[in-house]
Amino acid sequence: EVQLVETGGGLVQPGGSLRLSCAASGFTFAAYDMMWVRQAPGKGPEWVSRINRSGGTTTYAASVAGRFTISRENAKNSVYLQMNSLKPEDTAVYYCEAVSVLLGVSRSEYRGQGTQVTVSS
Repeated sequence: EVQLVETGGGLVQPGGSLRLSCAASGFTFAAYDMMWVRQAPGKGPEWVSRINRSGGTTTYAASVAGRFTISRENAKNSVYLQMNSLKPEDTAVYYCEAVSVLLGVSRSEYRGQGTQVTVSS
């Protein structure tokens, strides 16, 4: 059974930090790029960050670049999102997704259940 389990969310004050983790099982983790996607109340999904299979290439949405850092440990089947200098507009449910890449075409294959991040004073 494929599982992606996000943890680490919570309530934090503006300017604070959180580290999200996503533990994968049931598929060959190292064969997939991984992404973090978030969804705020009343809004559509927003891509946040992506890391390639080896961890050597990372990309970020402009809204989080310089504040968030994505990383992965293939030996632990895990991907992480370090979030610093959090702002109220970062409030959302954060999901990790496994992305397959075939002939240059990316497709989201699996998504976790999400973890809530609330930034508020």
